[in-house]
Amino acid sequence: MPAKKKTKKTNSSPKQGIKYEDKSAGQPELVPIFDEIKKLIKPYKKGSLKEREGTGGQYSLVSEMEIEVDGKKKPEVYFVGLLVQKGYVGFYFMPIYAEPELKKVFPQELLKCLKGKSCFYIKKKDPVLLSQIKDALKLGYEEYKKKGWVK
Repeated sequence: MPAKKKTKKTNSSPKQGIKYEDKSAGQPELVPIFDEIKKLIKPYKKGSLKEREGTGGQYSLVSEMEIEVDGKKKPEVYFVGLLVQKGYVGFYFMPIYAEPELKKVFPQELLKCLKGKSCFYIKKKDPVLLSQIKDALKLGYEEYKKKGWVK
């Protein structure tokens, strides 16, 4: 009689269509933070910067123009995005990735929220932090303009 093969059990019923604001019981407190940061981003929706909204809890601006980075042509460049996560709002700020020197002018409160190269974990609706995000957006937009990545 041949040996019986062991099969690994897997969860074959992944949840489909879960909106980001539905990830945890703490999400309702994050939605106002998302909304406030989104208000700060919206004024930059101009020229080549176009909105990309997903289902609940996602928002981004992408410069829809061809650019060249390190000799490679790209059809577009990501500017900024928001994503409600489980426990924080992810503020994805690509100018700091494209130009790491920008970090030197960011206040410590904002830098404490930076996790990785370009994602800030925003966990509270702090007026000081929101003001610093507003200033960062202005600096980032100016940097992209200087590079010719937005029109």
